[in-house]
Amino acid sequence: MKKILLFSSLIFLIPTIIVNIFIRDDEIKFEYHENMIVRVMRSSGEVEEVPFEQYIVGVLAGEMPVDFELEALKAQAVAARSYAMNKMQENIKNNYDLVDTVSNQVYYDLNYLKEAWGNKYNDNINKLKTAVIQTNGEYLDYNGEVVYAFFFSTSTGMTENSEEIFQNKLPYLRSVSSLWDRDVSPVYVDTYNFKLVDFYNKLGLAYSDYLNVENIEMTSTGRTKKVKINNVTFNSNVVQSKLGLRSNYFSIKAENNRIIVTTKGYGHGVGMSQYGALGMAKAGYTYDEILTHYYQGTKIKKI
Repeated sequence: MKKILLFSSLIFLIPTIIVNIFIRDDEIKFEYHENMIVRVMRSSGEVEEVPFEQYIVGVLAGEMPVDFELEALKAQAVAARSYAMNKMQENIKNNYDLVDTVSNQVYYDLNYLKEAWGNKYNDNINKLKTAVIQTNGEYLDYNGEVVYAFFFSTSTGMTENSEEIFQNKLPYLRSVSSLWDRDVSPVYVDTYNFKLVDFYNKLGLAYSDYLNVENIEMTSTGRTKKVKINNVTFNSNVVQSKLGLRSNYFSIKAENNRIIVTTKGYGHGVGMSQYGALGMAKAGYTYDEILTHYYQGTKIKKI
C-alpha cells in the first residue's frame, strides 16, 4: 500500500518537476567557473571587464533585433564571438579589447537592458542567452585561423568581396547571393528627398540648376565606389556620410527642383547579412548553414 501511495505521489509530482525545470519566468543565469574576460571600453571612457559569453549576450542585444528567429541569433552569436576573438588578439597589449559602439560591436550591459525592456526583460534576455548557450564557445575557423566575421544589416541581393570595400582580400569573405533580404528587410530599398540647396550644401558644392552625375567606379555587384557630381569627384562613402544614406549602393536624379536619392541595402555589405540570416532562418536553414553560406569555406570550432 505504501508503494502504491508513493508511486501515486510521484505521478502527481512529475508534471510539477517538469514545469519547474522547463518553464521559467526568471532570468537564466550563467555559471562561470573558468572563463575569458573581455575588456570593453565603454562610451564613458571606463574599461569594464565582462565575462566573454556575457559580452556576447550584450552584443546580440546591441546588434540584432531580439524578435529575430533563434537560428539567426545563434549565427550572430558565433559571428560576434569570432570578431571579438580577433580584436582581443589584436589588442592584447592595450588596456582594452573592444569598444562598445559600431566602431567594433555595439554592446549593451544588463542594467541598460533592464531599463530599456521593462517587463519584457526576462523573456528577451532569456532568448538571447539561449542563443549564446546553444553556441557556447563556438567560433568560425578558416584553415586554422579565427575568421574576421564581418556582418551588416541588409544586402543588395548580393554581399561584397572584402577587397572591394576594405582593400584586404580574405578568402572566406566572397560575394554570395542573399536574395532573402528583399522579402524581410524594411530597408531593402529606401528613398531620400532633398531640396536642391540642401543637397548641394551637404556635399559642399556650388548651387546649380543643372545636375550631372557619373558613376566612375563601381564594385562587381553595382555599389558605387567613386562618383562625379557636377564635375567634382567623391568617394562613395563621403557621399553616403554627408547625405546620411544607409548604403553606398545609390542612384541620384533631379526631379521637379528636388534631388531624389534611392538606396538599396544597409551597411557595408561584407560578410553576413543580418536580414539575410533572418530570411534563411525563416526558410528553415540552421545557424551553421547560415554561417557557411556567408563565410565561404569556414568551419565552426569550439574554444
